[in-house]
Amino acid sequence: MLFVLDTNILVASLSRTSTHHWVIEALLEEHFEICVSHDILLEYEEVLLRKYGQLTATNFLKALQELPNVNNVEVWYHWNLLADETDNKFIDAAVAGGAAYIVSEDRHFRKLETVDFPKIALMRLDDFKHWYDNR
Repeated sequence: MLFVLDTNILVASLSRTSTHHWVIEALLEEHFEICVSHDILLEYEEVLLRKYGQLTATNFLKALQELPNVNNVEVWYHWNLLADETDNKFIDAAVAGGAAYIVSEDRHFRKLETVDFPKIALMRLDDFKHWYDNR
């Protein structure tokens, strides 16, 4: 199953002291597959630089580029489904990459529940953990 990770999930799980660090560990151990776009990587970099500094941002982005379970997708169409325009990149990447879920705690993504197309489901972090534990 293919996922898109919203930046808030990345930030919540990057610290080794976080209860959600399992996300990063599982990603690095190739236990699930994600797709990213150029715009998503830019946002990851921006937030990681601000929260963790240059070294962490650089190392994490390099890891993402080298992992075989991270699919870098080219976005050709912009759906513009969300009022928060900065979140639309995650929908665009999910459609371009064929992801089934966007993992996020951001309430803006609840709009996905009301649209018939593109059909991408929102998965909250607790549900993602449940999926992971029972895969």
